[in-house]
Amino acid sequence: MSDYETVIYEVLEGGVARVRMNRPEVRNAQNNQLTYELNAALTTAAFDDAVKVIVLSGEGPHFSSGHDMRGSGDYKPEPVGISGGFSKPGAEGLMAYEEEVYLHMCRRWQQLPKPTIAQVHGKTIAGGLMLMWVCDLIVASDDATFTDMTVDFGVNGVEWFAHPWEFGLRKAKEMLFTGEAVTAEQAYNLGMLNHVVPRDELADFTLELARKIAARPSFSLKLAKLSCNQAQDAQGFWTAQQAAFNLQHVGHASSRERWLAKHMEDSGIEMPKRGG
Repeated sequence: MSDYETVIYEVLEGGVARVRMNRPEVRNAQNNQLTYELNAALTTAAFDDAVKVIVLSGEGPHFSSGHDMRGSGDYKPEPVGISGGFSKPGAEGLMAYEEEVYLHMCRRWQQLPKPTIAQVHGKTIAGGLMLMWVCDLIVASDDATFTDMTVDFGVNGVEWFAHPWEFGLRKAKEMLFTGEAVTAEQAYNLGMLNHVVPRDELADFTLELARKIAARPSFSLKLAKLSCNQAQDAQGFWTAQQAAFNLQHVGHASSRERWLAKHMEDSGIEMPKRGG
């Protein structure tokens, strides 16, 4: 067992490490502390030769409610990437911060050298999708739902923009355009989920699957994962991720400008006009 505050880490028999997000009071909303403790736990599992498969789950009634809308919190981590400039003003600082904690962190987790399984139940909302989508396999309870309503916030979707790859183009557009939830049954039929099981069977089923995989040679598992990930990248996955992330920051800038215009209007200040 671990000493983390927001993550429970344990190594089980059969070569399986279990990483459980442990902020049930906020439905596992992702702040800086959860992000970096999750990264530390996953890194520990990656470097532990006794671990062959990693299971990611969430404590409480839901897998994840997404980003913590109260902000990143007071937790001051040591960055693991090279996206410096978090404290710079305007779009520069925000983009640098989100490259570190969202885009590049998700890429890091997606490329872990061992098979990963997301064990998902209840609601997975917006940023929570990223925590699930970086895993190699997803097992969900039959009551699970998946939602991305961030178009309402003025952006194109969450920072790890895997929607077209996970749902197919048509359903991805509908999900984003409407903000409506996708059910576990729909997600399974679209190929996003590997298995859907009754909620009271979810943990046991996922652990059994993890142990079945862990019985295979570790190097073969690593090579199989690399082959699949590289095939996806050859199709343009990583390039598309970066492009969507850049577009999201156009959306952020637009939202801030609209907020400024409304604030100035309420204050009786006229916004300068563009053009001639």
